[in-house]
Amino acid sequence: MGQPVSFAGVTPVVLVEPLTFGVAAGLVAGKLVGVFGTVWLLVRAGLADLPAAASWRQILGVALLCGIGFTMSLFIGPLAFNDPAMQDRVKFGILAGSLIAGLAGYIVLSVAARKPAAGRP
Repeated sequence: MGQPVSFAGVTPVVLVEPLTFGVAAGLVAGKLVGVFGTVWLLVRAGLADLPAAASWRQILGVALLCGIGFTMSLFIGPLAFNDPAMQDRVKFGILAGSLIAGLAGYIVLSVAARKPAAGRP
């Protein structure tokens, strides 16, 4: 089991440090591009269909929610670095990225208009 993350002495500057920012951006943008892009390509290629009641905005919201991937990230991230300070930066990035992805996904899904299913008003 990994060490807990200590927030003692942490300032907002930590969130814009390259390692922390890169990990957070990787979770948010990487999952968004990967999931949304794959769905878009499969639908465009005719290999898949969107669910009957789903809109592209809802797919975007779900793709954003996929950025809440902290379980494996928290396991693998600290294995990449021996320095405890860098391990903490990775953990901060994972927590920040997961929080941003969760909030963004929630906002997009809460404003996404529901597409009525066929035969329903």
